[in-house]
Amino acid sequence: MPLHSVHLASAHAAADPRIFDKECRTLAAAGHRVTFVVPHARDEVADGVEIAAVPLPATGRERLTRTVRAVVRRAEAVSLQASVWHVHDAELLPYVLPHARRRRVVYDAHEDTPRQVRHWAWVPRAMRPAVGAAYAGLEALAGRWCAGLVAATPTIAARYPADKTVVVRNVPRLDTLGTGPPPSERPPVVAYVGAITRPRGTEEMIRAAGLLPDGAELHLAGTPFPATLPDDLSAVPGAERTHWLGHVDRDGVARLLATARVGLVVLHDTPQYRDAYPTKLFEYMAAGVPAVVSDLPLWRQMVEDAACGLLVDPRDPSALAGACAALLADDACADAMAAAGRAAARDRYSWDAEASVLLAFYDALAAGRPPGAS
Repeated sequence: MPLHSVHLASAHAAADPRIFDKECRTLAAAGHRVTFVVPHARDEVADGVEIAAVPLPATGRERLTRTVRAVVRRAEAVSLQASVWHVHDAELLPYVLPHARRRRVVYDAHEDTPRQVRHWAWVPRAMRPAVGAAYAGLEALAGRWCAGLVAATPTIAARYPADKTVVVRNVPRLDTLGTGPPPSERPPVVAYVGAITRPRGTEEMIRAAGLLPDGAELHLAGTPFPATLPDDLSAVPGAERTHWLGHVDRDGVARLLATARVGLVVLHDTPQYRDAYPTKLFEYMAAGVPAVVSDLPLWRQMVEDAACGLLVDPRDPSALAGACAALLADDACADAMAAAGRAAARDRYSWDAEASVLLAFYDALAAGRPPGAS
C-alpha cells in the first residue's frame, strides 16, 4: 500500500544525495507520495518529490531554534493522518517524538551524532559532554518510540532494537555517475568532492598539491566551512595549484569525476569518521577513479578488498603527494585500480541493493509488521 512519506530535515539541503537523490526518489518511483520538508528557496516538485520549503537559516543558532520549529509546523500542514514522518536530523527529535503516539515516525540515523558532538566547534568545549549525552538520550527514546529506524552503518544500527531497524548504506546511484575514459587518458587532475573542512584533510591536500609533478592540479568541489577557509589557506604551499570549485550539482560531480585522474578521501582519524562509510570512496569507485584513502581500519579493508586505491596517513602531506604521484605516473596501475573499483561498486556498493531494503522497510510499515524483520 502506498504511503504518504513526509521527510523532515533541518540541517541538510534540498538536493542532499542521501535524502533526496536516493531515498526520496526511490520511494516516489515506487509509487509512494513523497514530501520533503527542508530549508530551501521555494516550493517545487523535482523527480516526483514534492519539496516543501521553509526559510533558510542565517546562522547555526537560528537553525537549531527557528528552523527546526518551522520544519515541524510545515510537516503538520502537508501531512495526512496516515503519513510516515521520516526524520533525518537528531535536532528535530524533541519536536517530533511527541507525535509518535498518533503517527508513524521513522528516524534515519545518518551519523553517530552523540560522538560527533565532541568535534562541533560551535558548541563550547565544556558543554560538549552534556550535549552529547542529551543527543544520546534523544536517540534512545527514538529507539523506543519510533515505528522504525534506518541506520547508515551496522555500527549505528547496533544501538537500536533489531526488530525495528534496517541498515541502508549510503552508497552511490550508479545511474548518476557516468564513467569517462581510463585514467591513463585523463589530465593530471587530483579531485576531492564533499564538504571542505580542516578535519576532512583540506590543508594536507593543498600542501600535497604543492609537491605534485609539474602540471598536476588539485580540484576541490564542495562548500568550504568556514566560508573563510580558502582565504585562511591561501598562503599554504600548493594553494597556487588548487582550484576551489564551490558547490557542484550532481551533473557537475559526474563531469569532474569523468575527467579526474585521482580521487581523495583523506579525512583525519577521528571518532566521527573511524566507523563511517566513506561515501566519496564509493563514488570514485563507481566513476572509475583510483583513490588515495586514509588508512583507517574499516576503510583499509574496503580498499584492499576492492584493489581500488592506495592507503596513506592523512596527516602526512608528503605521503599523500607520493601516493598521488604514483597514480599519475603509472598508467597501468591507475587503469587496473579504476577497473577493479568500478566492478566492486557495481557488485557490492550500488544503491540498487539498498533501495530494495528501503522499499521492503516501507512495505512492512504499511502492513503493520516490524520493519526490521522484513
